[in-house]
Amino acid sequence: MRRLLLPAFLTLSLVAQDKPAPVRLTPLRVSPASTLTQDIGISKIELAFSRPAVKGRKIWGGLVPFGEVWRAGANSATTLTLSHPAKVAGHDVPAGTYGLFIVPGEKTWTLILNKKPKQWGAYEYKKEEDLLRWEVTPQAGPFLEYLEYRVLPTDTANATVELGWEKLRVSFPVAFDTKAIYWAQLEETLKKAPDTDWTPWYQAAKYCQEQGVEPQKALAWIEKSLKAGESFWNHETAARIYKDAKRMPEALDQLQKAIDLSRGKAPKEYTTNLEKELATWKAAK
Repeated sequence: MRRLLLPAFLTLSLVAQDKPAPVRLTPLRVSPASTLTQDIGISKIELAFSRPAVKGRKIWGGLVPFGEVWRAGANSATTLTLSHPAKVAGHDVPAGTYGLFIVPGEKTWTLILNKKPKQWGAYEYKKEEDLLRWEVTPQAGPFLEYLEYRVLPTDTANATVELGWEKLRVSFPVAFDTKAIYWAQLEETLKKAPDTDWTPWYQAAKYCQEQGVEPQKALAWIEKSLKAGESFWNHETAARIYKDAKRMPEALDQLQKAIDLSRGKAPKEYTTNLEKELATWKAAK
């Protein structure tokens, strides 16, 4: 009987499949890893870091020496990810992931965004790979045993990133051009939107009406939405767009249609509020 000879690479592959996976314990990290994500408008700020503890040690000028590059956390270097281009501390920064490093000083600190995000500690840090450096002044704050990062939104375009550990805090602003970012998303979405789907055209028209921009485009898009399908949502937005255009007969007609379509489909409070608004519009006509 002839023996079937398998190619060597296939034989090795079959042997490898039979070999069980190695048994390993999950390492117990004394500085637990953490990922913090915050939406700002339709953009995202993400920080990935590990939290060292004080453990009764002298931190600033001790465990973290003054004048030396620090990983801004423990284990792997802290990273900052921006989903869209932004201004960090007033400086233009492209979208992407960066290593966040700090050089603490007795009075001022230097914060660094480095173009090489994946580093263990600061052992392979190179100044020539820095994208940005800026100065901050640390502030006193309540004691924190574990290092903490916070991202504090101030509006749909701006946020403050804060690091706190032991009894010191530092922070810096991040700002997105949310209007430009949203408009780019809007235009790209409408390029793919079918004429038979009322929703994206309504969404685009509603955005324009609420932001007070591109009234002619808002009118064209809401009319396209109504042609594709009717909802109390797009009739209400149409009413507001016509009112802004001082076309009150059409505005009143559209608001009445929104009221009629909302009955039994929307919360009663929604319909009642539209009815009150319709009465106000009629009285002011």
